[in-house]
Amino acid sequence: MPADLSSLGIGLATVWAVTTAGIGALLTELGPWYRGLRKPPWQPPDWLFGPAWTVIFLLGALAGAVAWSRAPSPEFRRLLVLVYLVNAGLNVLWSVLFFRQHRPDRSVLEIVPLWLSILAMGLVVRAASPSVALLLLPYLAWVTFAGVLNLTIVRLNRPFGER
Repeated sequence: MPADLSSLGIGLATVWAVTTAGIGALLTELGPWYRGLRKPPWQPPDWLFGPAWTVIFLLGALAGAVAWSRAPSPEFRRLLVLVYLVNAGLNVLWSVLFFRQHRPDRSVLEIVPLWLSILAMGLVVRAASPSVALLLLPYLAWVTFAGVLNLTIVRLNRPFGER
C-alpha cells in the first residue's frame, strides 16, 4: 500500500464501499418475481454478481482513497466525497427500483444518472491521479453492461407498472 494513503481516506472509502454494497445486497431479492422474469441467454449466472460487485467496490474504494491522499485542497476533498455520495445514492436507488418496486422500466432510466455519476467520480479522481482513475473503468463497464441487460429485461417482460 502506498505510504501516502491516509487513515481517514481509507476509512471514508471503506465506508462508501461497504455501505453501498451492503445496502445493495440487502435490497436484492431473488425471489419469485425475479425468477419469473424472462432473461436473455447471455445474462451471467446470479452467483457472479456478488464477486463482480466486490471487485468493483474494492477498486472504487482504492481509487477514492488514493485521490483523497493526493487531494490538492480541502475543497477537492469535499468534491470527492460529494461525487462518491451521489454515486452511492444512485447505486442504491437502482436496487430499490428494480428489486423492491419491481420496476425494471424505471431502473433502466436510472442507469443514465448512475453511469454519469461514475464518470464524474472518474473525472474527479483523475484530477488527483490520472492513472488511478483507470481503477473506475470496470465499474463503468459493468454498469454499461447492466444497463443493456436491464433494457433487455424490460423489452422481454413489458409492460411494468401497477397491476
